[in-house]
Formats: sequence, C-alpha cells, structure tokens
Amino acid sequence: MKISPKVKLILCIFSIFSSSTSTNAFLHFFPNISSIPPSLLPNTTKSAWNTFTNLSGCHSGQNVAGISKLKSYFRYFGYISNNINTTSKNNFTDEFDDALERAVLNYQKNFNLNTTGELDEETVKQILKPRCGVADIVNGSTTMNSGKVTPPPSNGNTVAHYSFFPGRPRWPSRRRDLTYAFDPRNQLSADVKRVFANAFSRWSEWTPLTFTESGNYFTADMKIGFYAGEHGDGEEFDGVLGTLAHAFAPPRGLLHLDSDETWIVGEISGSGTGAEMDLESVAVHEIGHLLGLGHSSVENAIMFPTIASGMRKVELDRDDVEGIQELYGSNPGNNGTTGPSFGEREVSRGCRDSFMGWILLLAVGLTLFVL
Repeated sequence: MKISPKVKLILCIFSIFSSSTSTNAFLHFFPNISSIPPSLLPNTTKSAWNTFTNLSGCHSGQNVAGISKLKSYFRYFGYISNNINTTSKNNFTDEFDDALERAVLNYQKNFNLNTTGELDEETVKQILKPRCGVADIVNGSTTMNSGKVTPPPSNGNTVAHYSFFPGRPRWPSRRRDLTYAFDPRNQLSADVKRVFANAFSRWSEWTPLTFTESGNYFTADMKIGFYAGEHGDGEEFDGVLGTLAHAFAPPRGLLHLDSDETWIVGEISGSGTGAEMDLESVAVHEIGHLLGLGHSSVENAIMFPTIASGMRKVELDRDDVEGIQELYGSNPGNNGTTGPSFGEREVSRGCRDSFMGWILLLAVGLTLFVL
C-alpha cells in the first residue's frame, strides 16, 4: 500500500513526540561550575572510556582484557573497518592484532602523537578525552593530517589540515540565509538558546552565511536537540563524557547533544568536578559539521575532535576559517582571513593562567636585569 506524503509527515511528527528519548527533566544546564548541585557530583567523575587506562603500555601480540572494547572505539571513529572479522556479530577479540596496530598508528598521526603503534601513555590520555561523535575517518580515508599548502596574506605558505565530508557536501549557493530550530520537547531557556546564537555568529563572522532561529522545528534547515542513549539516528550516546555530540553534513542539518552531560552555559571558571563541558565550545564545533567541515588535526582549531572538560574554546582558528571559506567564500564585510578572532582566542582557564604566569616571570626577570 502506498503512503501519501501527508500521512508520512503525520507519522513522522507522531514518532517524534511519542519518543521518550528526550525530556526536559534530564537536561543539566548551569550558569557556572559552582552552581552544580552536590547531587550531580557522584555521577560526573567517571568517563565512559575510563577502563582504557588499564591498557596503557599494550602493544602488538598481546592479549589483554579490554582490547575488544578499544577496537569497538576505533571502529566507531573509523579507524577499523566494519569489514574486519570478529568472533561474533558484535564482539572483537582481546588480541592486539595487526588491524588494531594500524588503527593506533593512524590515530597517532591524526592527533600529532608519536607514531609508535603502541598504546603509550600519551596516546591513552588522548583517547580518554571527551570528543565529538563524528568519525575521523569516513569510507576508509582521512584528510585530518594530510596537509594542504595554503597562501596566507603574508609570511609565506602555511600548512592547513581542515577536511570535508566525502563528496564535499555544502549548502547550495541559493541558500545563504539558513534557519535553525530547537526540539520543542527540550523546552530550552533563553540563556541556552543564546549560547547557540553566539555559536552560529562565530561562523557568520567569516562567511556570507546568516543564521536565524525559527519557531518551526519541522521546516528549519538545521534542527537541534538534546537526547540520551539511543535516540533514533543510529548514533547512540554513552552517558557522561565519552561522546558529547554529533552533527550531520549538509543538507541533513541535524545537531544532537548528549543530555547526560553537565553543560555550562555561562562562565566556565572555578574548581570543577572534571566533567563539566562548555556548551558553546561544543556547539561551535558541531555547527562546523552542519556546514560541511570534517575534523582537523590542528589542536587549536575548533574542528579538532576532542576538548577537555572545563575548557572553553570558541574562536575560529585560521585552519577553520580557511576550510569554511573554501566551501562558501568570505564574509563581504570581513576582509581577508585576519581579524580580531586571531590572537584573541578564548582559552581554558588553565592555559590562560599558565600564559600569564610566564608573562609575570619574564617581567620579573627583566626588572632584575635592569637593576
């Protein structure tokens, strides 16, 4: 029996509102770290991947409990092919085999680590960091660390590492005024919505694109929602930390965030629990995916796949700007690829304090030298 488009739309709307995967009761938004209630603290101290710490030092040829879970991690992010044989339909073995060694080598290359093929301490530390749920390698290939020589306005050539989704999908040239809307079940506050408005403005600053919030979730170009666990797109969330969010390339326009996270919507300062995440930092990254950018191996770039808890990173790096302008061109009102965002980056409190410490030390040294 053929189903009419009108009936399909009704069924789609019914399925969305009958789903129990997202309710406002499970959303955790806080203006700052000190406002997080004690009742949440016991649930925000354990990463979904903390068992990987036991694998530090493992190398090819070993058989260690937990290797199978690590293989599933690498398969999820594209480093191990879905065609690799497993002992059953869903499980890998605990053998550190050639496939895992190749995965570790590629991972180390993408994240600028020593390419040893072994699970050294630095590699495990990187794996443990919370990250975007979008794969680094799609269809067996990655351009995260391929290197592209680009001519900046001055100082010679630079090497860029931005990447695109396969086929370089982007919003068509006739659609430069894009709309976004929030899943009405989330019932987000004005403060939370303002965070996303700020995140979109980071990209409109450098492109001819504009972004406007729409009151119609079903007709908006980009749809944003907070969900827990399996939520209907085949990309299951894993609870506190682990994968934070994911987004789909144009023109699908879906941005999903893990409702189990502890999201900070104001100033990210103070002594935290090790699990609070800056919402705008994650939103800016995922919007990059909505516009067609893949991951970058430039650690300062917004499109770098991981971000530490308690860190704020919202200003686009030159690598991000060069990538997005290759897709859409530049903002007519913003000449070139230099501007206030470069050199005035918002960084985590730890990085800022460290930098100011060095400045103070240098000042003291110069004073003593003069005296």
